[in-house]
Amino acid sequence: MKPPKLPPHLIQPLPTILYTQNNNITHSTLSLSLSKAPSTTTMDTKIGAVDLPSKAPNNDVGHPPTKPTHPVEPPHHHHPFGQSSDATLGRHLARRLVQIGVSDVFSVPGDFNLTLLDHLIAEPGLTNVGCCNELNAGYAADGYARSRGVGACVVTFTVGGLSVINAVAGAYSENLPVVFVVGGPNSNDYGTNRILHHTIGLPDFSQELRCFQTVTCYQAVVNNLEDAHEQIDTAISTAVKESKPVYISISCNLPGITHPTFAREPIPFFLSPRVSNKMGLEAAVEATLSLLDKSVKPVLVGGPKLRLGKATEAFAALAEAYEFEMQYGSIGWSVGATLGYAQAVKNKRVISCIGDGSFQSIIFLINNGGYTIEVEIHDGPYNVIKNWNYTAFVDAIHNGEGNCWTAKASCEEELVEAIKMAMGPMKDCLCFIEVIVHKDDTSKELLEWGSRVSAANSRPPNPQ
Repeated sequence: MKPPKLPPHLIQPLPTILYTQNNNITHSTLSLSLSKAPSTTTMDTKIGAVDLPSKAPNNDVGHPPTKPTHPVEPPHHHHPFGQSSDATLGRHLARRLVQIGVSDVFSVPGDFNLTLLDHLIAEPGLTNVGCCNELNAGYAADGYARSRGVGACVVTFTVGGLSVINAVAGAYSENLPVVFVVGGPNSNDYGTNRILHHTIGLPDFSQELRCFQTVTCYQAVVNNLEDAHEQIDTAISTAVKESKPVYISISCNLPGITHPTFAREPIPFFLSPRVSNKMGLEAAVEATLSLLDKSVKPVLVGGPKLRLGKATEAFAALAEAYEFEMQYGSIGWSVGATLGYAQAVKNKRVISCIGDGSFQSIIFLINNGGYTIEVEIHDGPYNVIKNWNYTAFVDAIHNGEGNCWTAKASCEEELVEAIKMAMGPMKDCLCFIEVIVHKDDTSKELLEWGSRVSAANSRPPNPQ
């Protein structure tokens, strides 16, 4: 017998926002409830009570879960309680991602996440974008979030999670809400003292979780179905609310199993809008204007908090040109981030200028023979890299199956001609232009910056 279906007008999200102070960190509680049907039928009307503790309920992942794990048997063809075949944990996660604006998930397959990927790609509004390694997948989700406002990445347990963590740290530093999903061990393996592959050879599965705790605002270890929807909903809503990355580990045997909590379309998230303190804002504006009035040549530096406050356009209106502060500079970030950003804005042509030290495949490659930015800080033989045949490398990647065009430019005239080709006859291709420059061809600002960083790094220890 199917459970009674509530009329749409009775489904009402009832937000309850609760703020508490705990070690100077603000947490919130978000409750989603159903109105009771005007009937004598009794049913559980609370389907989405979501609590935001500072840690996930099952953080002690080296021991048995606090609630019974689900058996390992594959899902049967019949579905109890009249549930449909798409009322599974994996589809619930997929719908939640689509609901917050994610239409592309960047992933690297591994045996612990394969079933989860099956259910994610089964969602009509979600596309899987396969990446060559986890770090690139993480950087792609980073770039995607910069355009769409939120991103998602799926990797496998430990070997994938530890590989992607540098991208997670970058997203945390840059205030990017990225949902990092890891396919975890079978729920029955928790607390059994088994040593699994893709681990460090210990029966305690918590190493990956502990690594993510310092670079995410919420962590959820999903190894039972009873509270799976609560953990998933809490993690995703926290990522959006805090504008920080979150970690969700899902046992590999759970994504395809149905459960009553996944039987309905999930209620839309309710997130309270950010409200400025009017008096504080006025005081900040007055202090800023006072500083600008006293300055002879003021320089405005816009950091990553502009995006968090949705103030980029207002900042641009304040200054015709401004510098951008790179808070978490990681070699290799720009290539993966360009992939994600381009995937998010398919109606635009994305142009990136990237040094040869970060290259894998992109449009403009500045070939100066090494890590020039490191040279200006502290020179040494380790700053010289092997000079690849980059244009041939691009040809090898697409192997005649893609729509690519490559060119090399070693002088201004060749560069102008290459740009004309890219903007004209080859405008429908992925155009890769290698620009060859002298290793010492740098700006005055870079030279000054390198000297300052070198001086800061070489300060002797303070007297004890």
